Amino acid sequence: VKSVHFSSLAGFGPFGEHAVNASWIAVQELEKLGLRDDVDLHVYEVPVEYQTVQRLIPALWKKHSPQLVVHVGVSGMATTVTLEKCGHNVGYKGLDNCRFCPGSQCCVEGGPECIDSVINMDAVCRRVSALGLDVTVTISKDAGRYLCDFTYYTSLYQSRGRSAFVHVPPLGKPYSAEQLGRALQAIIEEMLDVLEHSEDKINCQHEH
Repeated sequence: VKSVHFSSLAGFGPFGEHAVNASWIAVQELEKLGLRDDVDLHVYEVPVEYQTVQRLIPALWKKHSPQLVVHVGVSGMATTVTLEKCGHNVGYKGLDNCRFCPGSQCCVEGGPECIDSVINMDAVCRRVSALGLDVTVTISKDAGRYLCDFTYYTSLYQSRGRSAFVHVPPLGKPYSAEQLGRALQAIIEEMLDVLEHSEDKINCQHEH
């Protein structure tokens, strides 16, 4: 069995009106449910702080060299579970939990404006929707220019695209923690599957 070092699943801590962050609750639910046996899962709660994110994300990649990192964040505007296709470098004006925002208003000075995930989110969305879960999954190209987007871009930049971001609605609006945990489990297993198949194709091309 090929060991998959899908290492890190990161949810966010409390901020603003989110005294309980649905993303962290959903991640803990997924941890209880578990993933398939060949997946090595590490779970982290990320503070809603720009400077901590800039320090923590490279440290996670260095520590685990994961195949994929999936970040999960809450969006007060979301009513579905949303797969984010890309992260953005510029436009960070919102203050974090430390009342800080980057002076440059960007993640990586001189970095590309936008970085896409190597994961085909359309394929993942189709596959998860076909499972008939009681949760609607949709796609987005705008993670919101706050800590979620900032974290996603930082992770995509660090990993050359081997990151994913999932936005969940607040608890009970409309989904329970258990529903969100089951949806995350399905999404991550499909992401790993899509990633493995795309890598097999790349390896085949290299061999010929």
